[in-house]
Amino acid sequence: MVEVRGLLVDWGGVLTSGLEPALRRWAELDDFDFDSYLEAVMKWLPSENVTAELNPVHALERGQIAVPDFERKLASLLVRRDGTPVPAEGLIERMFAHFEHQPAMAALVRRVNQHGIRTALLSNSWGNTYPRDTWDGMFDDIVISGEVGLRKPEPEIFLLAARRLNLKPEECVFVDDLQLNVDGARAVGMTAILHTEYDETRRALEDLFGADLT
Repeated sequence: MVEVRGLLVDWGGVLTSGLEPALRRWAELDDFDFDSYLEAVMKWLPSENVTAELNPVHALERGQIAVPDFERKLASLLVRRDGTPVPAEGLIERMFAHFEHQPAMAALVRRVNQHGIRTALLSNSWGNTYPRDTWDGMFDDIVISGEVGLRKPEPEIFLLAARRLNLKPEECVFVDDLQLNVDGARAVGMTAILHTEYDETRRALEDLFGADLT
């Protein structure tokens, strides 16, 4: 059995609070029906084979479309309850304003790194900013989809993240809150954990790395 020596972690939903509560808060403050947002995005995501031109979400995650262009596309599909359009400018910033930092998870990643295990962030970006100034001592490398032109669950981004840690995929553990991405990591040979809450993830990592992470 190959020894695991690396940890890759997602950002939104792992190092932050869950996606849906944050997005629902955004919808509430922008005063539109949250279900209309889901319907709009789902129309863009019929399959992994849709081209970038027809799939703005995938294009945004790969950095193939500018944030203002994506904001205009999404805003055009959203209508406030009073019938007025949702403002396009600043839409991404408002969307991501309600993700709350999860200090316990950040501390867990730091403890893993302190045990000599190589760590990396592996995140699909929507053009949002990241709190990089809070990541000292957390990551040996950072792989963000829009900066590398790849997105999860494409196999190439998992292979790239492993390579940048000088590890083989089978030497890596990947943590994400979306099953699709967990499946993608497993498909390239990684051990993957579906994150739902801190204690479960900590215990799973302790078992895999053979280390006390409390």
